[in-house]
Amino acid sequence: MIIPDTPVNEKERLQALHELEILDTESEETFDNIVELAASVCNVPVSLITLVDDDRQWFKSKIGTKLCDSERNKAYCSHAILKPHELTVVEDATTDERFSENPLALDSGNRIKFYAGMPILNSDGLPLGTLCVIDEEPRSISSSQRKMLKKLAKQVEVLIDLRNKNALLENVKDDLNDHNRVLKDFAGLVSHDLKMPLANMVLTADILKKRLSPKLDQQDIDHLDYLKNSGLRLSDYITDVLNYYDSGKLLYETSEEFDIHELLEHIIDLLNLTQDCVINLPEENQSIICNRAALTQIYINLLSNSFKYNDKERIQIDLGYRESATHYIFYVKDNGIGIPQDRQTEIFNLFSTLDQGDRYGKSGNGIGLSTVKKIVQRLGGKITVDSKEGEGATFTFTVKK
Repeated sequence: MIIPDTPVNEKERLQALHELEILDTESEETFDNIVELAASVCNVPVSLITLVDDDRQWFKSKIGTKLCDSERNKAYCSHAILKPHELTVVEDATTDERFSENPLALDSGNRIKFYAGMPILNSDGLPLGTLCVIDEEPRSISSSQRKMLKKLAKQVEVLIDLRNKNALLENVKDDLNDHNRVLKDFAGLVSHDLKMPLANMVLTADILKKRLSPKLDQQDIDHLDYLKNSGLRLSDYITDVLNYYDSGKLLYETSEEFDIHELLEHIIDLLNLTQDCVINLPEENQSIICNRAALTQIYINLLSNSFKYNDKERIQIDLGYRESATHYIFYVKDNGIGIPQDRQTEIFNLFSTLDQGDRYGKSGNGIGLSTVKKIVQRLGGKITVDSKEGEGATFTFTVKK
């Protein structure tokens, strides 16, 4: 018996095989189908998908044998992988000097006299093992059978590559889930740090109103009420966002019915935009079914920008709404500083900012519009902007029904 040589790239070959994490895994139907088809095409009782390890060859799929592996030095496949681009055919092992004294050719229980094996390569061309067919009696196979065996081996390569990519995706998914769990914990800590000061603000407003009531005029009372209500609304909004993180659901799966006019009034009041600002709202009593927290966040960003990036004495913001057969359509139009034509696409990119500061002289951080775009896309819509520098901007976005 001739002991097979070791491939010149053995170290790299074994590393590639082990990185696949396929050895000693459960049988898989997609691979089992290949060996069944190979045996049928070649009209033989045994077919294997073998993977040649350091000191053994292991069978990923098999038909016609109960064995799971065999010694590498005795394996016919150890010879086959030395010629990675050729089909190795042994018509009668007893007359082949490589195998004539091999116990596998002589053993009456698991005798291998006929063998045909096509190496299975990875994407770097390293031989991992073979797709082989076996018979206990001498025989030959036709050119069409040889051609089919080569094609089936290529399919095994595709399946192994696909299996590996799926495993990598699962690893990425697990990593993302771990990161999401960290973000949830972080969101919980941040919410506590935010909601405690808000609760103190609400409590302080109540105490001041109660203790100073005789000395307060109506305007003072209104200011304290506004302070309290703003704190409560911000607390509610934080709760909505946290509920979204805790639910683990996508934005479009958490819908509720509400009136768009009422929502916009709530946001305008929350942002305190009524001073020096005229805001035209859509008609009342227009109910939509959507994720309220998501839409609130979109409007908070867009309305804040319309107010901040405005150099006019009389700020005007028009809020519009209509429906198509498949989407809700919203727009926010202002008479602000506008956006240069060559910047209107990139403003939705993360950290992209305009050269101009806002009405208070502060520069943006380039996160708001990027966040808006991501939310809109999660809601099954898209967002666009139409603007003339110095004349204002109109942001139009859609939400899938």
